[in-house]
Amino acid sequence: MHISQYLTPGSVAVGLDAADKESFINAVVNLLEGRPEVRDLDEVRRSVLEREWLMSTGVGKGLALPHAKTNAVSGTVAALVVTRSPVPWDAIDGEPVRLVFLLVGVPDAKSEHVKVLSRISRIMNRDAVRKQLAEAASPDELLETLRNAEESLLDE
Repeated sequence: MHISQYLTPGSVAVGLDAADKESFINAVVNLLEGRPEVRDLDEVRRSVLEREWLMSTGVGKGLALPHAKTNAVSGTVAALVVTRSPVPWDAIDGEPVRLVFLLVGVPDAKSEHVKVLSRISRIMNRDAVRKQLAEAASPDELLETLRNAEESLLDE
């Protein structure tokens, strides 16, 4: 399983900006618009925000993993964003966020959801990978960097 398989060129962005965490989450969810797996974008947004209000998904080291399980999608979808400037996120280390990986799946795919989040965490735990992702100049470069990081993980 590659986490990049859940991304499309339209769900990857570099330089996204928003005034605060909620506005930023809304902007990231908007990247899923038009995906065939998304049945109801507003419900996806509500689910992601509801999950965020329960507990911050700022996992530290400049990374946030907003996620939700909802019947508003027919399959797992994701978005990957590098922010224009750091976003306050109430992360566990108190640091603002520069990388956001959104994951939305169906409620019945709990195992897949956990595996994808775990894989993202393993990849993003590498300082060099986070630095390369944060420095990506385009969505294509961002996707290529992620794919290369996934391949190197498989080689371990």
